[in-house]
Amino acid sequence: MNVTVSGATGRVGRHLVAALKARGDDVVALSRDPDKAGEQLGVKAYAWDLKNEAVPKEALLARDAVVHLAGEDVGQRWNKEIKAEILDSREKGTRNMVHSIFETKPRPKTFVCASAAGYYGDRGSEVVDEAEPSGSDWLSEVVARWERQAETAKVGTRLVIVRTGIVLDADGGALAKMLPPFKAGVGGPIGSGKQYMPWIHLDDLIGIYLAAIDNQDFHGPINASAPEPATNKGFAKALGHAIKRPALAPVPGIAIKAMYGEMSQIVLKGVRMVPGRAAELGYEFQHPDLGEALRSTLG
Repeated sequence: MNVTVSGATGRVGRHLVAALKARGDDVVALSRDPDKAGEQLGVKAYAWDLKNEAVPKEALLARDAVVHLAGEDVGQRWNKEIKAEILDSREKGTRNMVHSIFETKPRPKTFVCASAAGYYGDRGSEVVDEAEPSGSDWLSEVVARWERQAETAKVGTRLVIVRTGIVLDADGGALAKMLPPFKAGVGGPIGSGKQYMPWIHLDDLIGIYLAAIDNQDFHGPINASAPEPATNKGFAKALGHAIKRPALAPVPGIAIKAMYGEMSQIVLKGVRMVPGRAAELGYEFQHPDLGEALRSTLG
């Protein structure tokens, strides 16, 4: 297949490009630094300023699928400028992508757009699948606006929206931030520890993206998380066990708020998100068990 990937040098993008190349697909990357991306990934790359310009037509011509992963990192302390960048990179970036797809003749057959578990907001212990509405906090609104831009691509193009939980990756993201205190023996649950963490092994996230590209039955929102989300306390216990360190030192919520400000809601609140549609469509998780998934991720 011929696939174009935005955000191709990011954590997920690098692995997706590698998986596509490994099975013989022709991959084109979109990046702010195409020379670096092309060298790093071993693919043809085009420059794209996602907030301010259309996608180069050459990057979309004769493509079977477009995967849109680009966006500002949410995992940083928020201020007015950062929040604007988080929103604009998703809303304007996706709008520019969809407009470019519409302008391409013939259009790419499939558009797969990244999204996030933050769509649902803080839902306590309620089991949440794709049928549930969006939440009401700031991050939920950002994700909802992001998805609304993607939804405009549905005319003539199969759309898949991948709502992703916490990706288990030792080299980046939430797990990488958690590892140092745990390895030092001072890790433990955060806040109440009761908040749910919808997690997914990187292999399974890539597997869901590949299924979304290939399988015509995949369409609309797909929750990309393992079948059994863990509470923060349960996750801490499993991580401590995986690296053979104690995981008993609780981190007070007030300390997290002081450190991260408003962004702390990402770790102090949670959602018990489950992969309803992926299960219905027959996706078989390679790493459904948290303990095994952590051991696999950490080698």
